[in-house]
Amino acid sequence: MGKLFIAVGILFIIIGALMVFGVKLFKLPGDIYIEKENFSFYFPITTSIILSIILSVIFYLFSNRG
Repeated sequence: MGKLFIAVGILFIIIGALMVFGVKLFKLPGDIYIEKENFSFYFPITTSIILSIILSVIFYLFSNRG
């Protein structure tokens, strides 16, 4: 289980670094983006739901089911 947490952590670090450098990885329909003169707000609701489902399946597959 520890190796899984390390792998997921490394994946999050890579995704975070790409987002810092301006790469738009997750821009799905349903994500909320509001931009005004000196204000911008981005809430990735669809992306969050999809990532939650994927991580739930991964954790279910690697969990102790006994």
